[in-house]
Amino acid sequence: MAALFILLAVATTITSSVQGAGINPEQVHISATGDSTEMVIMWTTFITTNTSMVVYGEHGSNMTNNVTGKSVKFVDGGKNHTVRYMHTVTLTGLKSATKYDYKVGCSEKWSNTFTMTTLNNGTNWSPRLAVYGDMGSTNAQSLSRLINETNAGHFDAILHIGDFAYDFATDDGKVGDDFMNEIQEIATQIPYMTAPGNHEEAYNFSHYINRFAMPGGHANYYYSWDVGNAHFILFSTEVYFFFQYGPELVRYQYEWLEKDLKEVNSRKDRPWIITGAHRPMYCSTVDGDDCNRREGIVRVGYPFLHEYGLETLFYHYGVDIELWAHEHEYQRMWPVYNRTVYNGSDSEPYVDPKAPVHFITGSAGCKEGHVLSGEPMPWDALRNRDYGYSYLTVINSTHARWQQISDDKGGKVIDDVTIVRNNGYPAWL
Repeated sequence: MAALFILLAVATTITSSVQGAGINPEQVHISATGDSTEMVIMWTTFITTNTSMVVYGEHGSNMTNNVTGKSVKFVDGGKNHTVRYMHTVTLTGLKSATKYDYKVGCSEKWSNTFTMTTLNNGTNWSPRLAVYGDMGSTNAQSLSRLINETNAGHFDAILHIGDFAYDFATDDGKVGDDFMNEIQEIATQIPYMTAPGNHEEAYNFSHYINRFAMPGGHANYYYSWDVGNAHFILFSTEVYFFFQYGPELVRYQYEWLEKDLKEVNSRKDRPWIITGAHRPMYCSTVDGDDCNRREGIVRVGYPFLHEYGLETLFYHYGVDIELWAHEHEYQRMWPVYNRTVYNGSDSEPYVDPKAPVHFITGSAGCKEGHVLSGEPMPWDALRNRDYGYSYLTVINSTHARWQQISDDKGGKVIDDVTIVRNNGYPAWL
């Protein structure tokens, strides 16, 4: 499988536009592994360095610890074949819920000092996550508010579920470099967790694969991650649409998803199961996307891959919340399965819902603007075209709160709903 993601190296020289950057560490960001005592730190240089090192210590103390990692040469597929060196270091033995100061680089050049906060351990806490997709380097409406809220300590992690920079590969990757530097202020403080979208497709998704380090060892395409009372599953909808990279990827991912869901489905330690991917199963836009179709392929599979549709799999294993982007607006849906609404009760539809609750949060801002909304569907609970992002708090084992923040309205909360799961679904649980 790994061979499917290999980008062949070509003879190249560093272009003059990046020579000035040299060995300066940039595009620094961190990601979680699922172990609260660990953190992965990545950065980029344009010239190879003598080592890849992180120096760190608890916040306010001397940075006396150091860990050496690795660097990988990444050759962009554009006309100039720009070379980047992607550095990765994994810190272990950290204290949970603790601030650490750190800097990255080598003896020749160090970055500025950053401060990150490790995640809490166990389940007796309430993780807070910013969730969004479709944020570009141009028209990134939500970015300034995300920076302010992260600096204020309002989030424990970020979920960016597809479509970055618009696009990573544009201008030989310079747009991707700009975007990674623009999110650096938030992505150096808390884990920046990702899933791929259609705008990452260029050169076999090579920029997405090389710019991030998600857990699991599946080229950042799919992985699961436990935090608090929730089991998050991030995956790729793009395997259904880019068959030139191998239709077997659909099967590999599906089999992995089923195995992961079976393992977590006891619900003893992580009662919430929350998925995140780019292209939604349901929507009510009029742009001809997969979610507009009655039998969308993410939901039911292609006719010749019908067994690999995801809706029945997720319903069978009791996924509670499904997070999506791709449509450049915000949509909250009633609990839905097989195009039928299954409310928990008529008066309180989100109390013990009998099907997954879907959210589309694709309005963080990009150069393509908003999508055109169509007629509402029976499963539509709320639709909104403001720029903004979502705020998910997994309060405890039975309550999760979802809020939509509007950039157009100065950070006002324009949607606020609490999902309660006491007995869960399906009925056999």
